Amino acid sequence: MNILDKNFDFAPFNSIKTEHFSSSVDRALEKLKSEIYAITSNKAQPTFNNTIVALEESGDKLDRITSIFFNLNSADTNEEIQKIAFTISSKLSDLKNFILFNEILFNKVEIVFKKNSKNLSVEQRTLLDKTYRSFVRNGSKLNYVDKEELKEIDKKLSKLSLDFGQNLLKETNNYELNIINKSKLNGLSDDHLEAAKSLAESKNKKGWLFTLEYPSYSSLITYCSDRNIRKEISIAYGKRAFQNNKYDNQKIILDIINLRFIKSKILGFNNYSEYVLQQRMAKNPDNVMGFLNEILDKVLPVAKKEFEELSLYATKCDGIKKLQKWDIAYYSEKLKKNKFQIDQELLKPFFSLENVLQGVFKISNKLYDLKFKEIFHVDKYHPDVKTFEVTDKSNNFISLLYTDFYPRKSKRGGAWMTSYKQQSIRDKKNIRPHISIVCNFTKPTKDKPSLLTFNEVTTLFHEFGHALHGILANTKYKSLSGTNVLWDFVELPSQLFENWCYEEKALNLFAKHFETGKKIPIELIKKIKNSSNFNQASQTLRQLSFALLDINWHNSDPSSINSVKDFEDNILNKYSFTPNFKETCMSTSFSHIFQGGYSSGYYSYKWAEVLDADAFEYFKSEGIFNKRIATKFKNNILKKGGTQNPMDLYIKFRGRKPKIEALLKRSAITK
Repeated sequence: MNILDKNFDFAPFNSIKTEHFSSSVDRALEKLKSEIYAITSNKAQPTFNNTIVALEESGDKLDRITSIFFNLNSADTNEEIQKIAFTISSKLSDLKNFILFNEILFNKVEIVFKKNSKNLSVEQRTLLDKTYRSFVRNGSKLNYVDKEELKEIDKKLSKLSLDFGQNLLKETNNYELNIINKSKLNGLSDDHLEAAKSLAESKNKKGWLFTLEYPSYSSLITYCSDRNIRKEISIAYGKRAFQNNKYDNQKIILDIINLRFIKSKILGFNNYSEYVLQQRMAKNPDNVMGFLNEILDKVLPVAKKEFEELSLYATKCDGIKKLQKWDIAYYSEKLKKNKFQIDQELLKPFFSLENVLQGVFKISNKLYDLKFKEIFHVDKYHPDVKTFEVTDKSNNFISLLYTDFYPRKSKRGGAWMTSYKQQSIRDKKNIRPHISIVCNFTKPTKDKPSLLTFNEVTTLFHEFGHALHGILANTKYKSLSGTNVLWDFVELPSQLFENWCYEEKALNLFAKHFETGKKIPIELIKKIKNSSNFNQASQTLRQLSFALLDINWHNSDPSSINSVKDFEDNILNKYSFTPNFKETCMSTSFSHIFQGGYSSGYYSYKWAEVLDADAFEYFKSEGIFNKRIATKFKNNILKKGGTQNPMDLYIKFRGRKPKIEALLKRSAITK
């Protein structure tokens, strides 16, 4: 079967069978190779159109098939898909080498690059520069021996990344905690208990069942008063893929970091961070370390005071003499409730998933004139998925949106935005994108809809901010469209959108009691606002420590590292106030950097937070729904993708460069 049948614009999930992927990928690969041959065999003088644009527009069919496949491998996988993933990844690695080490093709690209490009638009020059540098950064100028070594390294890295993710998913799915004695679950709400009861019943077990899927894990670690239960689930979560079994990720990590280092040296860089950051706003590891340390210097003393306050509170409440990792979330929630009279469980009835999603739609309409209508004729890959048609104020089709919100064993943990079809303009036709957001929220029960914690509300807003970047994309070339921007710029739209969660005018649009329909009381809104900076320094320190761990994995020669655990402890212990435990290891589940694309880039979250704090300060100065500012953000950021230098785009929106003070002020780290 042809996975991209010409009669389908959307992915025909109802007709796709797993066994279709291999043959469809093979046919698409051959088509792409023929398109490359047409470029290299063209006897005409290389030009921007017959070389750069032709290369950019090649491989459409392959791009769509592989985007469908790898999205399924993340959101609805099975053993057959996982096996095929290795084969397809290997073929794509070979294809990358086929293109980037094609000397005739590179020579044509280089001729165009070296020509005078004054007649090109800004977007065209960006595409030309990106194309040329992609060849060079991937080894097109290397000698034969180095090229062959690089090919093998890339192939190994591709497989290791898949191995890492599959091991983590297996470890997450393999753990269950079955509680028979209800008294051990004191502190959990009726909603938490009902969800755990339903899960146990679905597996023909008595009592209450908990897993390492985040909604389940989070309920125990945050609310369960039984310290031993919290310890049990905390250690289980912390030792995923760190148990010296067949799903252990330690050797995989060491292999990955050493191969990445060797790759960077072959390409002429001192280390892998240097290689990665050449194509980031931050430019180099020294700038990243300087940025992180600047915030760290201000955050560390404040975080220490927050920890001391939490320790005293735990001692006062329960005589806890020394806080452990499994105590932090529990006592933080209790202290927050005590200080601000705010209870996450009392908030949840005002945040049913359906209402929050409609709120996201309403805010997007107020800011960007978007309308969302659920449609039912589009194929879905799982019954949990919903599909929406997105239109503008003139009812023009803008995007297709998929939402997938509930955990299952076939889905990896976390939350993310992705696309099944990218936007571009070709032959004067604006090809609109198909965007997806995937989360892991508590499923509805027999009696209640899915009710979100406030943290989950911000997660949904975050991913929808990414989705807006994709939905509103309006560039000529797909490789510069939507979220195809420098990695430390990509989190700006997502983190900016979170800000509306805390604003009264926004909350009044969607925060309604799921039973009575009454709006959230003003006193609760004030409590949300007042508590927004609670333990902010501690949360910032945690994020900084992960960013420092990431950069330290990649900014030096790792050949002498023998123990993943020892290396990690040497970094993280400097920034942790609780004792470390030999049974747990964060790196073996750090999928952002060993499975995703954040290697040497985890700092991007904090980097973009500076941008978003500065940007939202601008919104607040004129009103959070100010159409003029929203239009500036839409036209200069969301629509532009990666067509220009991101700092240039930000300055066009803001009128100046961002200031770090906006973040420190918002977080109450500085007065």
